[in-house]
Amino acid sequence: MAGGGQPRSRKLKRLVAVQRHLEKMAEGELAATSVQRVEVGQQMDLVIEAIGSMTPLHMQFSRNYSERFGRLMIKDKQLAGVQQVLEARVIRERTKGDRLEEHMKDARMDEDRERDDNAIYDLLEMTLLPGKAKPF
Repeated sequence: MAGGGQPRSRKLKRLVAVQRHLEKMAEGELAATSVQRVEVGQQMDLVIEAIGSMTPLHMQFSRNYSERFGRLMIKDKQLAGVQQVLEARVIRERTKGDRLEEHMKDARMDEDRERDDNAIYDLLEMTLLPGKAKPF
């Protein structure tokens, strides 16, 4: 058993749970960013429609619309950068979780093997050592 009285596999199991939570948080941030990009895209479409409109009211505000469109383009580029970073973070967190999960499975197999080996040694000890009191 590992230090602290808990098997290594149990400690790793807790770490896997924490890592999966971090992965879900990153996925949530990515989803929110994706929603923001969709909203910005919709706003850009509306501004383009207003710029192309032949309505005299819209024609008076064409300069304002073009400035708004420029700001929306900048915001979309910023969100695209954030989205790329978050996509990489999701992959990194998922990879860490997968790695920890593999370590946990390996530790559990080692612990099971050690327990089985100890059971066999105990059985051999009981049957091969004459005069030793049997625990039954």
